[in-house]
Amino acid sequence: MTKSELVEAIAARADLSKARAEMVVNCVFDAMTEALRSEDGVEIRGFGSLKVRAHKPYQGRNPRTGKSVQVPSKRLPFFKVGKELKELVNASRLLGAIRGGNDGDEEE
Repeated sequence: MTKSELVEAIAARADLSKARAEMVVNCVFDAMTEALRSEDGVEIRGFGSLKVRAHKPYQGRNPRTGKSVQVPSKRLPFFKVGKELKELVNASRLLGAIRGGNDGDEEE
């Protein structure tokens, strides 16, 4: 799902204009981004949590040239899926297998 598809889904479900739904989506993303910037985590019960993880510098390798490069330390967002979402996704995959549907692993 893309951001524009999310906006359309919210607009349809909440009976909002697309412009208003886009503002809601942008506000949510902005609030989450700001929380992560300030080292706070974001937890949405039943969906998952986001937090920032620090990574130390390390010696990497350029795959094209094979040369060794120094990779600086960095902070990256990390998503941990919630139990309810994990169970929903697993249950839907089993349901697709029972129905004989394509579960997304194979190309048609």
